[in-house]
Amino acid sequence: MRAFSQAGNLAGVTARLDSIKALGANVVYLMPIYPIGLVKAVNSPYAVKDYLAVSPEFGSLADLRALVDGAHSRGLSVMLDWVANHTSWDNAWINQHPEWYLRSGAGVIQSPPNTNYTDVAQLNFDSAPMRLAMIDAMKSWVYTANVDGFRFDYADGPPVNFWKQAVDSLRNIKTHKLLLMAEGARNANFTAGFDYNFGSEFYGGFWDVYRRSKPATTLNGLNSKEYAGANGTQQVVRFTTNHDVNGSDGTPEYLFGGEAGAMSAFVIASLYKGVPMIYNGQEAGMTTAIPFPFTSVKISWGAKPGVTKAYKQLLAARASSPALQHGTTTDYNTPDVCAFTKTAGNEQVLVLVNVRGSATQYNVPQALSNTTWTDALQGGSVTLGSRTTLPAYGYRVLKK
Repeated sequence: MRAFSQAGNLAGVTARLDSIKALGANVVYLMPIYPIGLVKAVNSPYAVKDYLAVSPEFGSLADLRALVDGAHSRGLSVMLDWVANHTSWDNAWINQHPEWYLRSGAGVIQSPPNTNYTDVAQLNFDSAPMRLAMIDAMKSWVYTANVDGFRFDYADGPPVNFWKQAVDSLRNIKTHKLLLMAEGARNANFTAGFDYNFGSEFYGGFWDVYRRSKPATTLNGLNSKEYAGANGTQQVVRFTTNHDVNGSDGTPEYLFGGEAGAMSAFVIASLYKGVPMIYNGQEAGMTTAIPFPFTSVKISWGAKPGVTKAYKQLLAARASSPALQHGTTTDYNTPDVCAFTKTAGNEQVLVLVNVRGSATQYNVPQALSNTTWTDALQGGSVTLGSRTTLPAYGYRVLKK
């Protein structure tokens, strides 16, 4: 929210809900909205001082309710970001319940082990009362703000049995069908009952293919690996940038070869397998990264309408196609082209993405050659022969 609008608050998001809807997104995920700690602080939204309040920086509970109501009236859902692993050093729990925290042999509360998160204190998941208080706090937002789910920060930190307990408790809220996303990569998160895991390894695959010239076939195995243990409805969230990597690594335009390369990578992220996530200003073609703690840059909305249009076309094609959303994937990748079909019912889609910065020829597999398709993005009929040429970072989405 800090970068999203000039005001940097909840009202700034509410004001742009029509644009989010028009983009083709249907879930709005907000970074932490809670008061931020001031002790040992680095102004991180992930140092939560009070799990039960809205930070005045972002507005009030009424502002959050207005955002959620506005989203719901447009058919959008809202997820809150939840930081279960640690709190700020001035969270009331520190003094009220020191036993709820990880402590040294001398009784000194610790930062999260094996991290550089010195601005937060590690919670103790052996404490049953802490677990219950944490879960009660999560549930309170469903009742007080009518939110539709949570993105759980650093989900690979707390033990899986805590998440099973939390997910089961949240699923008992029968008035809401909550979306629960683990910001983690361990496959046991699926066993705990999360709807989504986070595709961080697939993001690494983009680095391998686009920046290190590894073959596009590198991506095949990541689909299998990231989906191990998932049932038929559980998914992996795929992205080409997010708040953690945007500031440190750079924008997709910087990383993947300009506007064209960034778009070709996002075609793979959004159509290959999984649920696409668009980060803060990505659809505006931002070339300026948003560094932590997200206070120094404002998104330039409307600066690159061509980029925004390409995102809209792609998401509209995905939304209108059961095959693109959840079809069965068959790989036809070559070193330079990420190619796959997706099939659902009597619909088949063929996606071809050139992952290189120069034109390339693709030898169409015999099963797909000499066939006629509809261009899912531009409209019109396309007949594929035995070979087709893709421009630098070019892509095609064909269906029949």
